[in-house]
Amino acid sequence: MTEAAPPATTNDERITGDILKIAGVVVLGAIMSILDITVVNVALPTFQTTFGEPGQPLPYSTVAWTVTGYTLALATVIPLTGWAADRFGTKRLYMTAIGLFTIGSVLCAMATGINMLIAFRVLQGLGGGMLMPLGMTIMTKAAGPKRMGRLMAILGVPMLLGPIGGPILGGWLIDAASWHWIFLINLPIGVIALIYAFVVLPRDAPHPSETFDFVGMLMMSPGLALFLYGVSSIPAEGKVGSAKVLIPGIIGLALVAAFVLYSFRPKHPLLDLRLFKNRNLAVSIITMFLFAVAFFGGLLLVPTYFQQIRGESVLHAGLLVAPQGIGAMLTMPIAGTLSDKFPVGRIVPFGLLLILGGMISLTQITATTSYTYLIVTLFVMGLGMGGTMMPIMTSALKTLRQAEVARGSTLLNITQQIASSVGVAIMSVILTNGLKDASLAGPAIASRQDPAIAAQLGPAGIAQGLEQAAEAFAHTYWVAAALVAVTVVSALFLPRKREDVHLADGAGADAAPVILH
Repeated sequence: MTEAAPPATTNDERITGDILKIAGVVVLGAIMSILDITVVNVALPTFQTTFGEPGQPLPYSTVAWTVTGYTLALATVIPLTGWAADRFGTKRLYMTAIGLFTIGSVLCAMATGINMLIAFRVLQGLGGGMLMPLGMTIMTKAAGPKRMGRLMAILGVPMLLGPIGGPILGGWLIDAASWHWIFLINLPIGVIALIYAFVVLPRDAPHPSETFDFVGMLMMSPGLALFLYGVSSIPAEGKVGSAKVLIPGIIGLALVAAFVLYSFRPKHPLLDLRLFKNRNLAVSIITMFLFAVAFFGGLLLVPTYFQQIRGESVLHAGLLVAPQGIGAMLTMPIAGTLSDKFPVGRIVPFGLLLILGGMISLTQITATTSYTYLIVTLFVMGLGMGGTMMPIMTSALKTLRQAEVARGSTLLNITQQIASSVGVAIMSVILTNGLKDASLAGPAIASRQDPAIAAQLGPAGIAQGLEQAAEAFAHTYWVAAALVAVTVVSALFLPRKREDVHLADGAGADAAPVILH
């Protein structure tokens, strides 16, 4: 589609007020999508008891589907976003996504059972899945090559507010009101975002230039959904060899493989895998995948540890997680500025080493680990996150041509969502099996809610069970640490020398329209 350009030229190094207004729209939409993930993370133990039977909370692997179902929907709808934007216009689609997300949020608040909540989270994810790729495209075009790092750092604001504000907001709402309000809070934000987008975003002038890749859609979207469903079923089944895991997983992989072979034939495939010829993009996506599996999978466990092992309230668990976001807040603007001046291969490995150090520290946690130790560890991991994620995205996009940016952002976003689902599944199954293998872990955790179980175990039994449960968390973090170590190796292949930037190519008046794909 043809989108009105911001007043400043794409080669200008100044960040003008007009660009900041557009950035505000994108950030507000991203906040809705990302904040919601971290808010729900801290509510998982609440869902276990609310939707379970008295004295029999739901398994962690079951309530984790409120996160997995959301990310699965995100990953499924992302490939369709480019064609829909080309057909209907970026502004219209962005506002539609906000509306769908808001409606899904209200329905989530009305859920009366865990299955209903999961279903409405999927609906919510269909809207949320379109927000980030559209937002990245809008932001990248507004930025131009010389402001890319700084503007991408602005887009990283929601990733700061998520770890800081999500757990605190979620904890406060659950403690002060009820779990319903972690979803109802999206209603006023959604209304504000709709009005803001209507006023600020350039008017749509869509000129559909591509036919929809129906064949690709029939392979890619169902294949992706089936594969992620199979992977996400591993925690509940407890093993990879289960039919519920293998059948959808294999069918999904077969459909995705068929799409990969097919995608090089049409001129405008659903996902443009030809972009992997760009070495920067290929290495960045591989690094992003490994990073997201380890980091987002591990991130899910932290508030659960504080609530189940340490007996903290939802609000206190959120406050204890906040140092991670504070650390990211300090390094993300610095990393954004450095990304405009230096190759990201000289920035990202240092951030990953900080995360690796934090993950290794978490492998030593027990049921009585010092809170100072935990807070410092999370703060260090936050410093690493701030210096890692947005520079990787900047590296992936800044050497693409303007007409390729939207397709590149689509690949980045779908990679991140697949990786998040895989990470949550891996960490959940390792933790769930670890808790099952520990005879006293489950009863000790349940004793916090059930006085009868507490009386049966006694103080010594509870202490032993919580120590066993903490050991299960520590073992899970060994896997996360190993994945981060592999990510460090991948990051060493990121560009370490300044490369030609092609983002302004085709930006002149006679340039072809920018196709969102």
